[in-house]
Amino acid sequence: MVEIQEGSKPMLSNISTGSYYEESLLIFAKGLDLEYTSVLLLVTSIDLSHNNLSGEIPNEVTNLSELYFLNLSGNHFTGNIPQNIGNMRQLESLDLSMNDLCGQIPQTMLALNYLSKLNLSYNNLSGRILSGYQFLTFNDPSIYIGNHNLCGQPLQDCPTHEPPHQEEEQVDEDDCDMIWIYASSALGFILGFWSFVGTIMIKKDIRISYLRFIDRTFDWVYKELAIKFAMLKFVAGKSNHKHN
Repeated sequence: MVEIQEGSKPMLSNISTGSYYEESLLIFAKGLDLEYTSVLLLVTSIDLSHNNLSGEIPNEVTNLSELYFLNLSGNHFTGNIPQNIGNMRQLESLDLSMNDLCGQIPQTMLALNYLSKLNLSYNNLSGRILSGYQFLTFNDPSIYIGNHNLCGQPLQDCPTHEPPHQEEEQVDEDDCDMIWIYASSALGFILGFWSFVGTIMIKKDIRISYLRFIDRTFDWVYKELAIKFAMLKFVAGKSNHKHN
């Protein structure tokens, strides 16, 4: 926040003693009283607070790339925060509070690397508060208060993009159906297995036939593997004989 002492006028003083002359400017910026003397010509700040200004913030303001302090609070500015505000890369303090600004906080503000003081309170801003870079240090809720549609830290969490309740109920029903399918399949397998085993155990002729089938299958697999292994051994021995 930038405030100029003595109302809306800077406290500019000229001190002249003999051949000595000093000019100084006292401003209140970033929560501190800052007095500029020898570097007065390097101070670049605009304070148009409480001037009953209206309309949208001129996009041309964002061309002031060397501006350090900008205070437009307490006016009647409407519309969105200019998208090109990220061009004001030297900005250290920005106060847009107590206006009628709307829309989301521009992503380009993440480019304001030197921004250490921010006040966007009492507007009609909406959407998610930026959460990267220097915005991680803006943990005072008062700088966003009065924007009822803003969410995210340090305000209340934004609602998650959950599906409607109807879809949730449908998903729950689908999950229940899948559970019943798996349970039915498992139950059917168990019943079928024990029915088969029970039949084999009860009927002697079926048991003998089944055991013979298993025995023959085992013999066939064993013979096939033995033949394959012998063929591989023969091919390998023949190959070694040629090399020798």
